[in-house]
Amino acid sequence: MSNSVIILRISLAILVGTIIGIEREIKNRPAGMRTHILVCLGACIISLIESYFSAGITGDTSSSVAYNFGRLSAQVVSGIGFLGAGTILFSDRKITGLTTAASLWNTACLGIAIGYGYYIIAVVGSIFVVLVLLMMQRIIHVRISKKLEVRFVHRVETIEYINKYFESRNIQAVDIDFNVTNMENRNIYTNIYTLHLPSDVSYTEIVNNLSEHANILSIRTTSV
Repeated sequence: MSNSVIILRISLAILVGTIIGIEREIKNRPAGMRTHILVCLGACIISLIESYFSAGITGDTSSSVAYNFGRLSAQVVSGIGFLGAGTILFSDRKITGLTTAASLWNTACLGIAIGYGYYIIAVVGSIFVVLVLLMMQRIIHVRISKKLEVRFVHRVETIEYINKYFESRNIQAVDIDFNVTNMENRNIYTNIYTLHLPSDVSYTEIVNNLSEHANILSIRTTSV
């Protein structure tokens, strides 16, 4: 393997890591551009080392010892899980960072492919990884169920307003939990709605619209 080939593969690994990392950096994820570059570069270096090692072994016909190639690369694929786990966060009953962990794992796989010289696999793979990160959520719309927590006063008037709003936007309330507390000599009502939304309505829009009503004290969304 010539020095120019080594430089080419390392440069391509840096490029692929940069392309995927920029998308994560823009979205302010735990692992950004530099992390993805280092993961892809490190995986590429391991593959280059293994390529050199395997070339030296296959060229030595005097040895009758059997060698198992691919062990170093296998350790990269499994070991990247520890780095990915560091990007996964659990708070307020929500898990975040899974997509970033998956992108790190894919970046390591692409680095291995580059290190072995499988350029087509690496280039096409990186394109599809970026497309999944950028476009998949826009192309495929999944019907999402969430809970909407609304705290309000003046029960009859406010519930009527909320119900009319849901009806006007074709929002289905499939379940409602409620409670009431007394604060400062007035009743504070909390309704927790489980909603099914049409494709043209977002939770951000609902929160913004309902929060404009004077009787609604607070409103937030939570995962089902």
